[in-house]
Amino acid sequence: LEERKSAQAEESYVAGLYAKGLNKILEKVGEEANETILAAKDHQGSEETKNQVIHETADLWFHTLVMLSYMDLKPEQVLEELEKRFNISGIAEQASRQT
Repeated sequence: LEERKSAQAEESYVAGLYAKGLNKILEKVGEEANETILAAKDHQGSEETKNQVIHETADLWFHTLVMLSYMDLKPEQVLEELEKRFNISGIAEQASRQT
């Protein structure tokens, strides 16, 4: 994704998103989140609906990675935060955010 920042918008979907700015990227994240929710809601246990949930989740994760990259954040930073959360109980983690 970092390499795409300097690519021509006409040559790369990601470069096109970067060129349109953060609001467009956030719009895509929201759109993909909604599509993921709808796919999950419609999931009936069939291979088709499982694949739809996987497809939409991949789109959501991809556009979230684009957002992070646009803001010069690394996926590793998010993974570090998740690791911190898994090292303490959920109740303790929530309490730490309230203070």
